[in-house]
Amino acid sequence: MADDTVGTDVGGADADGTSAEATVGVPATFRSEPESSDSLWTFGAVLQVLREHAGLSKQEFAELVRFSKHTVASVELGRRMPDPALVERSEEATGNTGALRKSVRHLARQPGLAAWFRTWARLEATAITLYTYECRVVPGLLQTEAYARQLFVDELPPLEDHQIEAQWEARAERQRLLRERPNTAFSFILEEQLFLRRTGGVEVTRELVDHVLEMAELRNIEIQIMPLVRESHAGLHGSVQLLETPENKWFAYTEAPESGQLISDPKVVSVLQRRYAGMRSQALTLEDSVGLLQRMRGAL
Repeated sequence: MADDTVGTDVGGADADGTSAEATVGVPATFRSEPESSDSLWTFGAVLQVLREHAGLSKQEFAELVRFSKHTVASVELGRRMPDPALVERSEEATGNTGALRKSVRHLARQPGLAAWFRTWARLEATAITLYTYECRVVPGLLQTEAYARQLFVDELPPLEDHQIEAQWEARAERQRLLRERPNTAFSFILEEQLFLRRTGGVEVTRELVDHVLEMAELRNIEIQIMPLVRESHAGLHGSVQLLETPENKWFAYTEAPESGQLISDPKVVSVLQRRYAGMRSQALTLEDSVGLLQRMRGAL
């Protein structure tokens, strides 16, 4: 789903050698499938060997470590980043060999993040300015769990349970940026239609609107609604994100079905900045946006 990933530092290279200084479009098998890694597969294999050596079935082991059988299976297959609590309890359940504690230090992938989004999310984590215009779904940083899970359920091809869990965990982790980076300026321009669609039903939408209104109260977050009727619209090219790094370098990110594009070309980024500035002037003011959301909430 839109805007969910993690990658490299500015100027660094990703695991596949892609430079963050280049404009890259990275297709993946399907839209929300997280990329695995050799380190995850190795950790999972070690865990499985230790579990089997201890004579424990997946179900018995899951009960000992107090995680679901599906979670254990996902970790053993290298599909999921192990929770620190799972690592510690697994050590105790398999004889405290120390192998799991040592190998977990070398794990290299954040779960639930599409391959093409990783570089952007790494930049996003340290950004001092982040602008988001969205016309398809409410941005991941503002989603509630119920709304996000509905999006995951609607994915095609259908996701497995462990994929949905990994995606929500990654999204919830990203959302900490809003509260943990009070000196980062966040701006969101959201189309009114995103709330009128009532994705997930009335209760999910009511909770979503309440959450967005709560986020709008934070000093570092500006939320504007683009009204449904708008004769002139600078954002007709589609959704876009822009960010400024601590070094005052600007990047942009756009997404299409099955791929995403990180843009560092200053000329292209400048065009997208001008479009975003146009949308900020065309959208409702901050106060009017809050008022519209409150009226929408009252109508639900």
